[in-house]
Amino acid sequence: MVKRYLDIVCAVILILICFIPAIVIALLIVLGSGFPVFFVQKRVGKHHRPFFLYKFRTMRALNGADQGWFDAGGSARITGIGKILRRSKLDELPQLINVLNGSMSFVGPRPEIEKWTQVYPKRWLKVLSVKPGITDNASIAFRNEEEILAKADNAETCYRNQILPKKLDLYEQYVDCHSLLSDFQIILKTIRVVVTK
Repeated sequence: MVKRYLDIVCAVILILICFIPAIVIALLIVLGSGFPVFFVQKRVGKHHRPFFLYKFRTMRALNGADQGWFDAGGSARITGIGKILRRSKLDELPQLINVLNGSMSFVGPRPEIEKWTQVYPKRWLKVLSVKPGITDNASIAFRNEEEILAKADNAETCYRNQILPKKLDLYEQYVDCHSLLSDFQIILKTIRVVVTK
């Protein structure tokens, strides 16, 4: 309950602070590549409940992307403003809506599409016992995930057999040991990585 209260308070404060910048970002997206402004995709949340995750759109539209089509390393589709948003992680800003509506927290395992939660299902059963988050240790460890996948012979195989198991290790560690203090440390680590990258 304390974590949920802090999520709500911090989300409201950040939404108020970021409202004008968000409007500017939305306008830049529209001027650069048209509508839609947001990328909306169904993800799997706590206790396997589906929800819609929101991001600022950073790539040119692709039919099926909202359903989870795998287009790893597709840098040719990234827009000019999209490169900046991704590098600064500002594309994640709309997820404050997810935090506010309770589908996500600031810190927690990153939510996946259903396809990937059907891989290693027993492990996901444990991971999805907690609310997914905007950031976590796996997000930090694999901040260059797209670069890794772009170099792989088969991006899906690489993700399934190499990246996802390591992410699940970190997710399970979080489930076993998370606390408000550890959440705060992860937030600070995320900010440091974004600023120094």
